[in-house]
Amino acid sequence: MSTTITNDQTISPVTDFLPLEGTDYVEFYVGNAKQAAHYYMSAFGFQALAYAGPETGMKDRASYAVRQHQLTFVLTTPLKPGNPVADHIAKHGDGVRSLSLRVPDAKKAWEETTKRGARSCMEPTRLKDKDGELVMSGIHTYGDTIHLFIERKNYRGAFMPGYRPWNNPYFQPADTGLLYVDHCVGNVGWNQMNPWVKFYEEVMGFKNILSFDDEDISTEYSALMSKVMSSGNGFVKFPINEPAEGKKKSQVEEYLDFYNGEGCQHVALATNDIVRTVTALQSRGVEFLKVPTTYYDELLDRVGPIEEDLAPLRELGILVDRDHEGYLLQLFSKPVEDRPTLFFEIIQRKGAKSFGKGNFKALFEAIEREQEARGNL
Repeated sequence: MSTTITNDQTISPVTDFLPLEGTDYVEFYVGNAKQAAHYYMSAFGFQALAYAGPETGMKDRASYAVRQHQLTFVLTTPLKPGNPVADHIAKHGDGVRSLSLRVPDAKKAWEETTKRGARSCMEPTRLKDKDGELVMSGIHTYGDTIHLFIERKNYRGAFMPGYRPWNNPYFQPADTGLLYVDHCVGNVGWNQMNPWVKFYEEVMGFKNILSFDDEDISTEYSALMSKVMSSGNGFVKFPINEPAEGKKKSQVEEYLDFYNGEGCQHVALATNDIVRTVTALQSRGVEFLKVPTTYYDELLDRVGPIEEDLAPLRELGILVDRDHEGYLLQLFSKPVEDRPTLFFEIIQRKGAKSFGKGNFKALFEAIEREQEARGNL
């Protein structure tokens, strides 16, 4: 089988029962939120935004929100054992808890998804402070990952009620050019990809716009399968991976073993200048996967002319691929936790709407070299 591509046209507002305005924020449950926030500020260029904890009335946890352009991360840690945050970390280690989505009507989003079969994790809730009113609701998805629906049309504050402004006048790291969430990839168990594709189709009105089978995504040793789900307007994309049979353990199997279940494998962060962004990230200590330099020997023959000079791409290890609408540049970090689970992708799109199929073999061989070094291949 070959890659299949379906029509990626916008669904009309009449038929799009769950209009999404984009990713509002990504929340991570972590063992030490204060230190994690400092890491994303110092290494990735985020700025301090807001804080919630005992001082703001939240007694069982502390959360730090950091922001860079339209990209917001929330780092949350438990203050005592025996609560859902502590249980999540005990099971999974640090990882993504919520992929929160901006909607025009959080109550309607919850009603539409739950009546189509979603399991509720938060009924519509109104939060108020001096800056107005924010409405949020939520549903469960794969593993312990949730989607929160965030309605901000009547809220003027920097983040949300329950948080206070947070800044550190002595630490103002320069940004690295990261702009917004391009897509978020979920890893699910054996034979679970299609059931979750059906969930996103039926419960959230998404379309399957790309499919990759084990011939597309394979090396000598391992394979996986993936389908890309997109919201009606294309603002939110969730590729879903599952393992496929191979000679050795695939990256998805390694993730499932160490995360102790299904979850978000990586978050792709968009930039308009990947050379500048990756240079800045590397200078701050972010480690990236490397492909052999021979990857670049015939790169231009494969992808055609590009605007960028090849030398800095080769030096930084940036990958390039082309589809019928343009090309993209991408690079993947090594896992940012001690467990080989969560990592980040840096992506710059020059017209391309695909996900780098031409780079799969080189990329996955690089991942396998890391797995072998850990003894997990």
